Amino acid sequence: MKDPLNIGIKGSGTAFVTPFTDDGKVDVESCQRVMNDSLEAGINFMCVLGTTSEVPTLSPAEQKQVRDIAVKVNKGRRPILLGYGGNCTADIIERMRHDSFEGIDALLIITPYYNKPSQEGLYQHFRALAEASPRPIVLYNVPGRTGVNMTAETTLRLARDCHNIIGIKEASGKMDQVQEIIKKRPEGFRVLSGDDKFSCEIMEMGGDGVISVVANAWPAETAAMTKAALSGDVKKAEQIDKHMKPIYAPLFAEGNPSGVKAALSLKGRCKNNLRLPLVPVSDKLMREIKTVITDDGL
Repeated sequence: MKDPLNIGIKGSGTAFVTPFTDDGKVDVESCQRVMNDSLEAGINFMCVLGTTSEVPTLSPAEQKQVRDIAVKVNKGRRPILLGYGGNCTADIIERMRHDSFEGIDALLIITPYYNKPSQEGLYQHFRALAEASPRPIVLYNVPGRTGVNMTAETTLRLARDCHNIIGIKEASGKMDQVQEIIKKRPEGFRVLSGDDKFSCEIMEMGGDGVISVVANAWPAETAAMTKAALSGDVKKAEQIDKHMKPIYAPLFAEGNPSGVKAALSLKGRCKNNLRLPLVPVSDKLMREIKTVITDDGL
């Protein structure tokens, strides 16, 4: 039986951005600020070096730097979920043997990208990682980025067969698939929304929380909505979600984390700097985001 409650990967988690200085370096002060904002707002766990962090553009040294910043800022207050993965099973296992996971509670491992494995390939990949991993694993299914969707059948097979695969971040946008996982999962297996616009709906279906991009700029609202949804206060959760809805579309209209970094810059939390091939949002979209923030009191 899974027991993810021991590490607390449930409720609201922030998928943190990586702020950069004007000369392109990791902005340590802003990184600390954004992370601490989430912790103080009541976010339940941290998600570091995921998609939103621009991890493909971070050197190994910078990835370690960001991870170390998170551990230092956290001071053991919340569980830390570390983005980890790739598209070569053997390489990931080799990294697992040599990397330090001090201060890290679980690994968020994305489905392999570009090589587009079959469902059996996905199963064998994650089973091999589960056998090698020094930490519990949360699966990450995001076909819009990887080119392959991990089906409910494969997810459930892994959930049943691998004791340390404790949950999934589901960002397929397939509500029937998410519902099937929730309905048939083994006891204790966590289903987390990977898409802010679906998080309230998924929790009402029986899901266990969200790994949120929006929480970088709106941590208190995300934490409150998630807490309400999981406590059964559907009316309050839906009220907060309705209040936040106007920002969801513009925040992702030109990609992530371009939108949320624009919002963070408008809020004075970090500079609007990204690394190529990502670029800041257009002037038009920046004006739209600013208007939504101002007109809707966000």
